[in-house]
Amino acid sequence: MHPSKPLNLFFILTVMIRLCFADLPSFREAPAFRNGRECPQTTWSSLDKEIHNPSIIHIAMTLDTAYLRGSVAGVFSVLHHATCPENIVFHFVTTHRHGAKLTRAITSTFPYLNFHLYYFNTNLVKGKISSSIRRALDQPLNYARMYLADLLPAGVRRIIYFDSDLIVVDDVINLWSINLRSHVLGAPEYCHANFTNYFTSKFWSNPAFSASFKGRPRNPCYFNTGVMVIDLWKWREGKYTEKLENWMRIQKRYRIYELGSLPPFLLVFAGDVEGMEHRWNQHGLGGDNLEGLCRALHPGPVSLLHWSGKGKPWLRIDSKRPCPLDSLWAPYDLFRHPSLFSNS
Repeated sequence: MHPSKPLNLFFILTVMIRLCFADLPSFREAPAFRNGRECPQTTWSSLDKEIHNPSIIHIAMTLDTAYLRGSVAGVFSVLHHATCPENIVFHFVTTHRHGAKLTRAITSTFPYLNFHLYYFNTNLVKGKISSSIRRALDQPLNYARMYLADLLPAGVRRIIYFDSDLIVVDDVINLWSINLRSHVLGAPEYCHANFTNYFTSKFWSNPAFSASFKGRPRNPCYFNTGVMVIDLWKWREGKYTEKLENWMRIQKRYRIYELGSLPPFLLVFAGDVEGMEHRWNQHGLGGDNLEGLCRALHPGPVSLLHWSGKGKPWLRIDSKRPCPLDSLWAPYDLFRHPSLFSNS
């Protein structure tokens, strides 16, 4: 055997491994988080027991390569501030394309994390998505939040949905334990916003469309879909996925809004949402959807910081043009910077 062949084989395997992970950032391993004495003891003997355990907090997030760094920071922030982090289960939704690599990234970063992975069939929204003012809003995975009731096990009654560009700086149990009363979902509402701006003149000039807000318990208000507490059982009973899809079909034909997956949620739920304290979604920190300019915090206490909008903190930090509030996100960034871990 030629002596160079083993070396060539090793080289080929090395290149293949590097190519496999080339499009994913590398992260430092997060520290282990343990329950305090006051936390109920949780056993993870089966998925069924986990689902029906009243001590468990269920959190859903999407995973993709572009936002993985933000997702990791978000998960880290939740665990860091939770009184009972071992009683939190994450439900990650992704596509088949990068599922295996994303799973390995999460497992290596959070070895003790309790999580499940679900594959979102992008064909469910193929042909229903209309172009919006930002390309990132048009990605199929951005619509996966509409299908959580179909993706997650039937036994999961309540879920917290988090976007991948936020950090939590409070114990998430305080969000989990809000009383939804008769509502399907809860979220902070912003009634000072000009609600009419979220829909085009074609919507307001058509009585059949504008009448959809009549009969709501309250006047419709804007809410951000990046932070929601959802009763999945009521969602399924009310067939809310079908209602959202119906508005997507109408949008495809008549162009009644400009903003991705948000307007269908407003059309179905606005005016019928369990309002929560604004502290649970200090949103808009990414700036507007066109320029991504720096913004300040809203007045009042803060439990969650949300970089919704065009500007993302990891991109601004790497470009050395961070906004002042990006420094609040940076401590939760587990990204392994190549320059800090080189062999030289």
